[in-house]
Amino acid sequence: MAISAALVKELRERTGAGMMECKKALVETNGDIEAAIEAMRKSGQAKAAKKAGRVAADGVAELRIADDGSTAVVVEVNSETDFVAKDENFAGFAAAVAKTALTSGVTDEVALAAQPLVGGSGETVEEARQALIAKIGENVAVRRMQRFDAPEGGLYSYKHGVRIAVLVEMLGGDEALGRDIAMHIAASSPLCVSAEQVPADALAKEREIFQAQALESGKPANIIDKITEGRMRKYLEEVTLLGQAFVKDPDTQVGDLLKARGAEIKRFARMEVGEGVEKKVENFADEVKAQAAQV
Repeated sequence: MAISAALVKELRERTGAGMMECKKALVETNGDIEAAIEAMRKSGQAKAAKKAGRVAADGVAELRIADDGSTAVVVEVNSETDFVAKDENFAGFAAAVAKTALTSGVTDEVALAAQPLVGGSGETVEEARQALIAKIGENVAVRRMQRFDAPEGGLYSYKHGVRIAVLVEMLGGDEALGRDIAMHIAASSPLCVSAEQVPADALAKEREIFQAQALESGKPANIIDKITEGRMRKYLEEVTLLGQAFVKDPDTQVGDLLKARGAEIKRFARMEVGEGVEKKVENFADEVKAQAAQV
């Protein structure tokens, strides 16, 4: 049967796929637009599976805080390239995923994948992700999320561009201080709030390294112990929020600032796009040759 331009246009608007792909799907389903959509979704899932192994280390970090301050989430949604990270379709998906994370009550990205996407047409986050992959031609991943429920204190946030998002729960203080602390965390990337929260294995590893370095000096054991302990104190200042020098006033430690303002940090979440992901760097000329060889 003849496929009208209007039908192709409607399918294209509903799926976001290319014109030729839409026409082909309609021809194969004899003009049945619903069947065409189903077939294209299945095709999209196949494409998503093929792209799943490709590294997605770009993207955005999204955060949302409920209007009543009872809940907050931070979500990282990845793409393969910065170009796609700026695409409105990708941005819209990432924003919808963050809203879904906030309203659904789930606590991790695995459970989030099965939730109906907020603002969607009934599809789950995972189904929408696969459809987006088919549309933009890049791997997309909802990599991780973190949730704060029923905070004891107020929730404060800071975003640095689209790549770093920080949430802070703070007792006391005010809005300006909360934002300043969140901004400091974005810039200084502390490991945890206080020295008591530093993992024991991390402490043991650093102590072993510092001791080995001190031993090379050939100094007496009691001096080596003092050198090691001094370096451990310095390490704890560098990796804990309370021990770090405040970015807006390097002469003041964050812990002293909070004490002076009658505030206490209960917890924080800092998410930076791509951290911990090994991104493969390829020579552009080699990449072009590799693509040409597949044609």
